[in-house]
Amino acid sequence: MLDKTIASLAEAVQDVPDGATLLVGGFGASGIPTELLCALLDQGARELTVVNNNGGNGPIGLSQLFLAGRVRKLICSFARSANPAQPSAAAFAEVYRAGKIELECVPQGIMVERMRAAAAGLGPFFSPVGYGSQLAAGKETRVIDGRGYVLEQPLPGDYALVKAFEADRWGNLTYRYAGRNFGPVMCMAARTAVVQVDRIVPLGSMPPEQVMTPGIFVKRVVQVARGDRA
Repeated sequence: MLDKTIASLAEAVQDVPDGATLLVGGFGASGIPTELLCALLDQGARELTVVNNNGGNGPIGLSQLFLAGRVRKLICSFARSANPAQPSAAAFAEVYRAGKIELECVPQGIMVERMRAAAAGLGPFFSPVGYGSQLAAGKETRVIDGRGYVLEQPLPGDYALVKAFEADRWGNLTYRYAGRNFGPVMCMAARTAVVQVDRIVPLGSMPPEQVMTPGIFVKRVVQVARGDRA
């Protein structure tokens, strides 16, 4: 019987190795797999490359990994909050200024398209975004029909850590509103997608047209009650 449900957060991330590339969901405060990130902190993996929209969102989760020295490189679109009154990425700013972490800043749409290319098994692609700017530094550029383009590489992950609303035992997922964010493409672009959900529903209870990530792209599902850490 196919059953992708996992008993605990610790078990869900137990085999994440040192040096892994993690695709971590979340958009602002929506859809952050906080409990999975905390479980990874307890697990101890180091030298991680993290792909995330933000440079952390408050003191819990990704920020804890930064301060613990577990992350070697961050690939993101927004490394700090645009609102100085809400220093949600304060931990990242601290370690970055200390020279303890590498940053690759990627336009949000390009980050998604790079993951989508990896998910589809495609190679590099040309985009006009960033041409003539510092974002194109070190990358191949071309002018085609009078327009400048930057060559972008696919962005696969070893693991995706994603938060969804519901799942069944086959791994089919639904999300709530902005909680969907990068979850579907990250699950597709990672070798192993690990998903925390608010609830696990019986197989067949999820209308097919409401499935936002098919279970074929999900390896593990763990139900998380508020405040759970294990």
